Amino acid sequence: MSQKNKNRQFQLPHTVIILAGVALFMVILTHVVPAGEYDRIVNAQGTTVVDPDSFHYIEPSPVGFLGFITAFPRGFVESAQIIAMSLFLGAGFQILTTIGLIDILISNIAAKFQDKRVLAIPMLMIIFATINAFIGMDELNLIYVPIILPLMLKLGFDSMTAIGTVILGTISGFTAAFTNPFTVAVAQKLCGLPLYSGWQFRVFVFIVVLSIGITYVSLYARKVLADPTKSLTYEEDRERREIVMRNESAAPKEMSGRLKIAGIYSILIFVVMIGGIINLGWDMNEMAGLFVVLGVGAGLIAGLDSRKMCDEMIKGAESCLSAGIYICLARAISVIMTDGAITDTIVHAMQGLLVNLPAHITIVGVLICVSIINFFIISGSGKAVVLFPILTPLADICGITRQTAVVAYQLGDGFTNYFYPTGGILMACLGMVNIPWNKWAKFYLPLLAMWYVAAVAFVIIAQMIKLGPF
Repeated sequence: MSQKNKNRQFQLPHTVIILAGVALFMVILTHVVPAGEYDRIVNAQGTTVVDPDSFHYIEPSPVGFLGFITAFPRGFVESAQIIAMSLFLGAGFQILTTIGLIDILISNIAAKFQDKRVLAIPMLMIIFATINAFIGMDELNLIYVPIILPLMLKLGFDSMTAIGTVILGTISGFTAAFTNPFTVAVAQKLCGLPLYSGWQFRVFVFIVVLSIGITYVSLYARKVLADPTKSLTYEEDRERREIVMRNESAAPKEMSGRLKIAGIYSILIFVVMIGGIINLGWDMNEMAGLFVVLGVGAGLIAGLDSRKMCDEMIKGAESCLSAGIYICLARAISVIMTDGAITDTIVHAMQGLLVNLPAHITIVGVLICVSIINFFIISGSGKAVVLFPILTPLADICGITRQTAVVAYQLGDGFTNYFYPTGGILMACLGMVNIPWNKWAKFYLPLLAMWYVAAVAFVIIAQMIKLGPF
């Protein structure tokens, strides 16, 4: 058998097949796992939470064929905001590319790092991690990816280095966040801790987690730089590399006065977006709208013809359609689990496993359980609302400080956000660079294992020092 036939024989399924297979597996689980639910109550802070003592089994509602096939359009509807944002982002950034702003930006950065290429990786990862440690907006990855991808290719790296720099940087900040409102703030509020208390320990975790991530990506990047055929995305990058080489051989473009103004305008819009996210609670709808404002405004300033602008915006949106499909498929999995009422049953089963274990083992068990449940409930704040009414009394009974439970929750939530194919932002990022999920998993799994070894050490240390205030 030829080598070509062997490669074809052992080729893993397409990402769409993987996601559809996971959805079908969830359908099967709804026929096996008993349906159950916790009662929801409103606590003293006005937040709807789970009553930890109220679990009860309900009438089975297994998902059938019709439920399976309709879960996908329903998943599209439920994830419409993030799909819209990815399409509008593609449209806006296509305008910046068309007027030449992105190319000049990339060329200038690449020229500065040409003799010290690998240094670009830690610098960018530190920036991405620090931003996310404060605001916890993983959606910003959709902004970073189209900028960092051509930069990394121009520096001689590959698409996996680009996506790794972006995702592993932001995930380090999100997981070991200082003030992430979607994990730290919600979790501490639900278990009665002072807001953002214990930040000193999280800074220590942040430094260690980010250092491991930077080292991992840098070592992979050096390997690709030494031998491009070692790249996990060598085949996918062939056409992209040709485009980069053509751009390199062309005479560098001078930035005109109008283009400089368009660049300043784009930066101001981005600053407004970040300010709105932090101070006004803006979310994906506002971000999506501002991407259009950014693209249209920059195009008009640069003198782009209106018909050309519309054509390019449609072209940019089309480039993100695959990302939208992946998001839709990932969301369908959640729809099926909700219809089958199996999510609370799974949470209850894990609660029962942890009650009678020693404290040091229990806290590691919490870390593992949160990681597993993250497959079913990918939202950090949504998962906190479900889990902390259970984790808080569990921690008190087992002699675990509540702050330690928050740390275990953060680590269990964060690291798997960008592994499970149920993560909409992950699938959108991979779709933007045309990297199959199985290749990403091959790249990410060794680092995930290293991070989990560190996570186990972190939660045990937190328990040993009785991380508080309580």
